[in-house]
Amino acid sequence: MKNNLHVFLGATVADAAARPLHWVYNQKKLNSYIKGKKDFTFLKKNKSPFYNIKTGKVSGYNEIGQVMFQTLLENYEDIEKEFKKNILKNFGPGSKYWKNLNLRSKYKKVKDWRGMIKGPWIHQNIIETVNNIKSNKKISGGVKVNESDGFCAALPYFLYGYDFKSLEKIIRIVTASKISLKYALAKFYIIDLALKGAKDPVHEFIKRFKKNTSFKVIVNDIKKIKRLNSKFHPIIIKKLGMACSYPGTFNSSIYTIINSRNYKEAILKKEARDRARKYQTGKMCLSIWFPTEILKDYKQAANDREISLPWLVRKLLRDYFEGKIDLKV
Repeated sequence: MKNNLHVFLGATVADAAARPLHWVYNQKKLNSYIKGKKDFTFLKKNKSPFYNIKTGKVSGYNEIGQVMFQTLLENYEDIEKEFKKNILKNFGPGSKYWKNLNLRSKYKKVKDWRGMIKGPWIHQNIIETVNNIKSNKKISGGVKVNESDGFCAALPYFLYGYDFKSLEKIIRIVTASKISLKYALAKFYIIDLALKGAKDPVHEFIKRFKKNTSFKVIVNDIKKIKRLNSKFHPIIIKKLGMACSYPGTFNSSIYTIINSRNYKEAILKKEARDRARKYQTGKMCLSIWFPTEILKDYKQAANDREISLPWLVRKLLRDYFEGKIDLKV
């Protein structure tokens, strides 16, 4: 197993920490939820207006990554084939996600979303992927939205050391959108630069890909973002985009990386910003900073607040504190 698991652990912790504020799009409500709190990670009471799961559990974004991680641990020769099987098992008919599909569909029919689904929320890309796998379609990834599920799914695969060519195949299992693929690869290149020791991986990405036509728009956007680093965070996010989709989710993540001194500050900033859009993608990029101290913080949070930790975090925490793995950046 590659020694880059701190990246995925960082992403998992960040996802769980911010999950109770997931998709709070009303800025006034968000402000009221975090008012007077220096630390609003792992809120005991769910504030997401869309779905409600126990504090400490992760969103569907991180869940698809955990499904890939489990697939890798099983040591199959044909990872793509087994990953698809595990997607069906964890998200398809009979799963806790699929059971909420009808309730999710009802939400689409009303303008003012009220109440919340009890249990996890299944994403559009995952719905399409499950249906396409069941229909034995050659291309299984979703195409209706440009969101980050493909990146989330491929992150553990990337950390195992697979090359960028094979990485594209994994991303396409979950999302076949050209836009989603492009932004996912950009994030992987930035993480790759960080893992290889670049002091400023975002700047290094600009230097390396400034003449690359595929990343032209992304490079130009990052340059604009770097010029905005002294502005008030929520205002900037409105300019960069607040929805789930690219490019907003990528640009706001880059802004947070540039303007935060460390992992925890970045997570808090992300939670408090633009309508509380919890961008797992950004948190995964932010996890390049992942210090060992946060491991202790998360373990303490689990003990103090009686939260339910994802199985991955339990495994990595146990292995880390027993000295079996080294999670230093």
